[in-house]
Amino acid sequence: MFRSLTTLIKKWRASRSASHQLDALLAHANAEASYAERSEWLIELAHWLRRGGAMQTAQAAQDGAAERGDDARAYPAHARLRYLFHVLDRNPAWKSHAARIVRGILRECDGISLLCDAGMPVHSGFFGALFERIDASLIPPAPNRRELSALFTLMFPTPDDAQWIDALPDDLLARLADLLAFDVTDDERHEPGSFSRDLLAALHNLTCQISSTGLSQTVRSRLSDDDARTPLEAQPFYRLTRAMLAVETAHAAVEDGGDPSKLLHEVNYLRVLLDECRVAVDDVFSHLYRNGVSVDIVFQVERMRMRILRAETLLNAWMARDDLRGMARLTAELVDANQNSQSVAHLMRSNFSLFARKLVETNADTGEHYISRSRAEYLKMLRMAAGGGLVTVATVCVKFAITGAHLQSMLEGLLAGVNYAASFMLMHFLHFTLATKQPAMTAPTLARELDDTGHDEGVKAFVASVIALIRTQAAAISGNVLVVLPVCLLVQLFAAGVLHVNVISPEKAHATLHSFSLFGPTPFYAALTGVLLWASSLLAGWADNWFVLHRVGDALAYNRRLRLTLGAAGAAKFAHFCRSNVAGVVANVGLGLMLGLIPAIVTVFLFPFEVRHVTLSAGSIGVALGVLGKGALGTPELWWACAGVLSMAILNVLVSFALAFTMAVRSRSLRPTKVRALVAAIVRAVVAHPFGLLWPAAGRDARAQQSGSH
Repeated sequence: MFRSLTTLIKKWRASRSASHQLDALLAHANAEASYAERSEWLIELAHWLRRGGAMQTAQAAQDGAAERGDDARAYPAHARLRYLFHVLDRNPAWKSHAARIVRGILRECDGISLLCDAGMPVHSGFFGALFERIDASLIPPAPNRRELSALFTLMFPTPDDAQWIDALPDDLLARLADLLAFDVTDDERHEPGSFSRDLLAALHNLTCQISSTGLSQTVRSRLSDDDARTPLEAQPFYRLTRAMLAVETAHAAVEDGGDPSKLLHEVNYLRVLLDECRVAVDDVFSHLYRNGVSVDIVFQVERMRMRILRAETLLNAWMARDDLRGMARLTAELVDANQNSQSVAHLMRSNFSLFARKLVETNADTGEHYISRSRAEYLKMLRMAAGGGLVTVATVCVKFAITGAHLQSMLEGLLAGVNYAASFMLMHFLHFTLATKQPAMTAPTLARELDDTGHDEGVKAFVASVIALIRTQAAAISGNVLVVLPVCLLVQLFAAGVLHVNVISPEKAHATLHSFSLFGPTPFYAALTGVLLWASSLLAGWADNWFVLHRVGDALAYNRRLRLTLGAAGAAKFAHFCRSNVAGVVANVGLGLMLGLIPAIVTVFLFPFEVRHVTLSAGSIGVALGVLGKGALGTPELWWACAGVLSMAILNVLVSFALAFTMAVRSRSLRPTKVRALVAAIVRAVVAHPFGLLWPAAGRDARAQQSGSH
C-alpha cells in the first residue's frame, strides 16, 4: 500500500508538466464530440505547445528544420506550433477536425466574458473581488463552462503565454487564419455568431457599464468644478451610450449597403467621448488625492478606467479586424488580463498604491515639522526632546507601579497602555517630542521630495533632507535620554532619602538591568518596537484620511448646536482644531495602547515580548542605578544595559524609518536602480561631511555641503 501511495504521488507531481503525444492528440480529435470533450482536447493541445523538450520524430528532423531552430531559440511554442501545422497539412482529415473544433468552441463560447470581464473584477467592491480571486485560485474552472475566459484560464496559465502569442511571426499568423477558414461546412456558414459581432456586443456592454458608473453619485460628486457645473445631458458619460447606439446603427446600414463614411464619423465621435471619460476619471482621482481615499471608491473608479481602456482597445480591433497582427496583440492582452484577474497580488498592488500615497502624504503634513534644517530648529528640537524626557520620568514611575502590582497580564498591559497614551497625549499638546517616533512621521516627507529627484537639484535636496532627518533623530534621542536618565535617578534618590522608600526593589533593579543587556532578546524586541512605531504612523494617516474623506470638519463647522453654543467663528475654530490634531491624537493613543497591549497579547499567544523603547528604557536604568547605588557603576550588567539602550536607539529609528520609507517608495513606484542611486548619493554626502550628522552647519556652510553632496 505504501508503494502504491508513493507511485500515486509521483504521478501527481509529474502531471504538472506532462502532456499527450501530438499524434495521439490529433488522432482523437472529434468535431462531433461534446463541448466538454472538445474543450479538453484544446486544453491538452495548449499543454503540448508549452511542453519542454525536443520533438523526437523523423518528420521533425526533415521539414523546416532551420525555421524551427530559429523559433526554438526565441519561443519554443513557435517551433511546436509550426510543426503542428506541418502535421496538419499532411493529414487533411485531422486538419478538418481541428479547424471545426476551434470554430465550434469560438462559436459556442460566451466571448463577452473574456472581452469584457478579463482583468475586470466582477464584484463592485475591493473585498468582494479579493474573495473572488481567492476562490478562483483554489477552484479552477471546469472545461464544460461555456465561457471563453474559463477556457483561456485553463489553456494559458503562465505569464509566458502572453509573450509568445504577442511575438507570433506573420507566417504563423497566416497559417492560423488558414486553419480557421479550412473546410467550412454549409451549416457553419449559415450559423449565427462571429468574432466581429462579439466585439461589437462587448463594446456595447462596456459602454453601458462605463456610463452607469460615471453617472453614479460616487463619481459625479468628485468631478472637477467645470464638469460638475455642466448639465447632466452634456457630460460624456451621459452621451456615451447614445454614441454607441449610433455606431451600431451605422454598422447595420453598412452591412445593408450604406455609406461607410457615416460609420467612420460615428466611430470617431465615440473615440472622442471615451477620451473625455478618461479625463473625467483623472479628475476623480485628483479629488480623491486631495480629499481622502476610500479603498472601495478607488476600486470602482479604477475599474471604470480599465473599462475605458478596454473599450478603446476593442474599438480599434473591431475597426481593423482583418489585421492579423492586431488580433494577435489583442489576444495576448486578453491572456495577460485574464491572468491578472486571477491574481490576488495584482489586485493588492493596483488598488493600494493610491491609498499608500495618501497615507504618506498625510503623514508628510506633520513630518516636515520633525526635520530640523537650521541651528535654530536643531536647538528647538533639543528643547522639545528635553520636555518629552521630563514627561517620560512620570511615565517610567507609573509603569513600575503597575508592574509592581503583579496584576493579570492583559489588565497590566491595558493599564500600561493607558499610562503610555496619557503621557504621549500630554507631550502632543505641550508640543514636546518623543524620541524615535519621528522616523515613521518624517519618512513620508522625504517621499514627497522623491518626486523631484529626476534632476540633480532634486537629488541634492533629497540628500540634504535625509542628513537633516538623521541629525534630528540624534537631537531627539539625546534630549530625551539626557533628561530622563538623570531625573529618574534624582527621583529615586529623593524617594530613598526623604520618603525612605524605593521606586523598585533591588532585585527588580538587577532584573531590569539584566533584561536590557545587549546579549539577549533586547535587539529583537527593539526592532519589533520599531514596527509598532511605524504602525502608529499608519493609524495617523488613516485617521486623517477618514476625517477628510467624510468631511467631518465641514460637519463640525456648520453644526447648528455648535454654532449656537460657540458662535460661527468658534465652531470654525473647533473644526480647525480637530482637523489639526486628529492624526496626532489617534497616533499617540494608538501607539500607547499598542506598547501596552501588543506585548501582552503576543506573549500569551506566540512568544515572550517586551517593549524596548530607548527613552523608557533609559529612564528605567536611571531608577535602577539610584536603587543599586554607586557600586553598580563597576558592574558589567550596567554597561551592557547601556549598550542595549544604544541598540534600542538605533533599531527603533532604523526599523520604523525603513518601513515608512519603503511604503513611501512603493507609493512613488521607483525603480530599484533609482533607489540605489539615491542611497549612494547619501553615502557620499555622509563620507564627505560626517560631522553634519551631529550638528548643523552654518547657513553658508550648509549650502556648500548640500551642493557638494552629489
